[in-house]
Amino acid sequence: HLQLVESGGGLVQPGGSLRLSCAASGASLEYFAIGWFRQAPGKEREGVSCISNSDGNTVYADSVKGRFTISRDNAKNTVYLQMNSLKPEDTAVYSCAAGVWVVCGGAPNEYDYWGQGTQVTVSS
Repeated sequence: HLQLVESGGGLVQPGGSLRLSCAASGASLEYFAIGWFRQAPGKEREGVSCISNSDGNTVYADSVKGRFTISRDNAKNTVYLQMNSLKPEDTAVYSCAAGVWVVCGGAPNEYDYWGQGTQVTVSS
């Protein structure tokens, strides 16, 4: 049974950077597509980025393109989300999710496993 734990969130000033980690246990992440999602208060969950399990293809929301980078380290069984040039509108709870049959860009309900989320707050 795959378990996911996010870490790396916190308070950062606009223009700053954070690196989120999604660490897995119970199974190897290399067999899963991994998505990062975020949800701000009063807003719907939004897909931020995804990395596929087949060819390493990556997908980004338009709002984060050029600022966020997703990567995976199979040896550490961890997926990362490097977030640069952060803006106040990036403030949200960020969660990672895993799915074997997911095609990156798919809806949240296509993912089988979810972490508990980590808070990211961008504020001066």
